[in-house]
Amino acid sequence: MSEPFLPFTRPTLDEETLAGVVDVLRSGWITSGPRVAELEGALVSRFGNDRRVLCYAHATGALEESLRATGVGPGDEVIVPAMTFAASANVVVRVGATPVFVDVGLASRNLTASAVAAALSPRTRVIMPVHFSGLPVDLEALHALARRHHLIVVEDAAHAIGARYRGREIGSFGDLVCFSFHANKNMTTIEGAAISLPAGQSEWVDRLERLRFHGLRKAEDGSYDVELAAGKHNLSDVAARVGLGQLKHLDEFNRRRRELAGHYFDRLGTNPWGLVLPERGDEGHAWHMFTVLVPFETRGFGRRQLQERMREQGIGIGMHYPALPPLTLYRSLCDWHPGQFPNAERIGRETITLPLFPAMTEAEVDRVCRVLGEVLGGGGA
Repeated sequence: MSEPFLPFTRPTLDEETLAGVVDVLRSGWITSGPRVAELEGALVSRFGNDRRVLCYAHATGALEESLRATGVGPGDEVIVPAMTFAASANVVVRVGATPVFVDVGLASRNLTASAVAAALSPRTRVIMPVHFSGLPVDLEALHALARRHHLIVVEDAAHAIGARYRGREIGSFGDLVCFSFHANKNMTTIEGAAISLPAGQSEWVDRLERLRFHGLRKAEDGSYDVELAAGKHNLSDVAARVGLGQLKHLDEFNRRRRELAGHYFDRLGTNPWGLVLPERGDEGHAWHMFTVLVPFETRGFGRRQLQERMREQGIGIGMHYPALPPLTLYRSLCDWHPGQFPNAERIGRETITLPLFPAMTEAEVDRVCRVLGEVLGGGGA
């Protein structure tokens, strides 16, 4: 019998969570309600009582409304890494501001404070770092730079729930920190997100609360006023119940991800194909993904052929992500020319994402490395 298909990711949902979802459905209260409040409270307990947490329907909305809550709009610039998911830059454009791209580290895939400093202008309002794959950006240097220039840091922590920077959990400090709970993330609410911010930033908190639900301000008698032409980003209680079950296992999930990533390093640390492995980081790395760079120009075939050949062998691999500046929407915004962002562009050409999720076994990591070696040729892993 052939081995079962191995996707690059798969959520882990336990029976208690599934039963809890049924309980919510039977309760008759399935949209935003007590379970959302419970999830927000559980995250505050994790991050600290000096934080406020607001759940959103998705991280794209959380990022976009974080920019609006801080007053970012037309004429402003936001620093964004040149290699990240499109949402990071799309939200900047959607609020009328301009994304200013900076290159990333070849192994870390993260921006640096020095790259940001070189891109600052009088129009810069926000720095938006992405903790790529759960590896925290050097926040101490970034926040110091932001303080010197009176800037706000909006962290795209979509990959980083449970990650730690110098012993402090991402989300327990900082200006605005936006997490994703999409189905492929380290913990999921199926679709969903959360923003962590200082509880003392009452103006931001108030604005974010209204921005996530039609701009309404409700009175005690149930009447309301509309103060903002806002959208709708509220999380459902059904989704929040999934998140509560996931949060209980988050540290266990991330510990398992670190173990599996370590096994990938053991198998691929020395390889004959010139693979560039991701930066290993320390115990604070959340290991949302395990991405490697393949020098396809030396292999005689491209990424699509690699994906097809791996799939034929029962293994799914992803591609995270293309560089943003060469994409149609952004070319004119940054006047892009080839080689302008060398690391991001190389990552975009060569990156592949190998399977990594808590239910995997070391034997499955071995299988991925063996098949990858066979497909690449010139030696086994």
